[in-house]
Amino acid sequence: MIEIKRPQDLARLRRLALAAQGLLQAQPYGRGLAGARKAINHLGYVQIDTISVVERAHHHVFHARVPNFRPDMTHQLLLDGDIFEYWTHAAAFIPIEDFRFSLPYKHAIQSGQTHWYKERDSKLMTELLARIRAEGPIRSRDVETNSGKRAGWWDWKPAKKALEQLYMEGELMVSNREGFQKTYDLTERVLPSHVNTYMPSLAEFAAHLLDQQLRCHGFVSLKGLTYLRRNNDLRKAVKALVEEKLARQDLEQVRVSSGEVFVLETGALERPIPRLNNRMLILSPFDNSVIQRDRLKALFDYDYQIECYVPEAKRKYGYFCLPLLYRGEFIGRMDCKAHRKIGHLEIKSLHIENHRFDEDQLIAAFAAAVAQFCVFQACSTVSLTQVHPKQLELPLQRALEALEDKLEFATDR
Repeated sequence: MIEIKRPQDLARLRRLALAAQGLLQAQPYGRGLAGARKAINHLGYVQIDTISVVERAHHHVFHARVPNFRPDMTHQLLLDGDIFEYWTHAAAFIPIEDFRFSLPYKHAIQSGQTHWYKERDSKLMTELLARIRAEGPIRSRDVETNSGKRAGWWDWKPAKKALEQLYMEGELMVSNREGFQKTYDLTERVLPSHVNTYMPSLAEFAAHLLDQQLRCHGFVSLKGLTYLRRNNDLRKAVKALVEEKLARQDLEQVRVSSGEVFVLETGALERPIPRLNNRMLILSPFDNSVIQRDRLKALFDYDYQIECYVPEAKRKYGYFCLPLLYRGEFIGRMDCKAHRKIGHLEIKSLHIENHRFDEDQLIAAFAAAVAQFCVFQACSTVSLTQVHPKQLELPLQRALEALEDKLEFATDR
């Protein structure tokens, strides 16, 4: 067991994690569409989310890692058959090569495990499958319904529920999207012919998860390996595999000051790791690097909660605060909203929580990050309302005012 006690050892462990996530290098996967394809193949999934106060999470994750990424490229990856939609710990885009590892959960849903609904409408599901087989792909809004006014997304009309159940069971796949309107088609018509469709054994699934998580995180905890998966047999298989690899010394353990224990490939801490730079990254709350909040707190001492689900009166930082990563540390958060009709990014509040960095360099890095973020949001103007600590407000305001001319040119191209 390696005890991580010295600051320099913790800094190196953090760099290992960030490098594995593709957050230290300028273009770890390349650029544009090809870079996005390599990025998701490395990460293993990109979470889909509906919140749109800024560009949606699935686009934001790519933007943080792939230069020249555009939001329409996610859709292109889906149409090209490079990715598919399904469930990991949440709704996600997943590399098509990992399709077979979605089969165990689909089988569990077919066998009666509840995902959304306790009761399935088998008659309606059969009718919808027959219609799709005969008439082609279908959208939920194409199906007539006699239901009354909906109370919200949880009160989906019967046809939508049936379509989603067929999708969760694996009979249907998402073949296209118009925003958040899915088009469903038969799996055999959507899935590329070269894709492996054999059900993995527990041992194969456990090995897949361990390899994937070590690849995209650098090191993992037992809890993190099966994050939010409710399969006890899979958890046992993963634990047995980790113990076997520890016994063979293929893996070793590290313990951080919080007491959290992680496993990593033996010798991984001695391998070359990219150096830190002065680039700041504005990340999504659903970014792969921050979604496991316990890991984030144990490793980076960064206590993060997305507050859009918290009553407004109890929010500390704002509705949709974005984590800020700088020189290997999470140094603050930014609550903002993109007003797309007028092309304006409103930064409602900015909290800088780590004050040990050179102030001028930090401000320059923030301004450069906001400039890139504005282009990503198609915004040519930016405003900043609240800053904590207060002494940074004036220099930050000046730095953002200096961006305006550059932003107008960049968003007009």
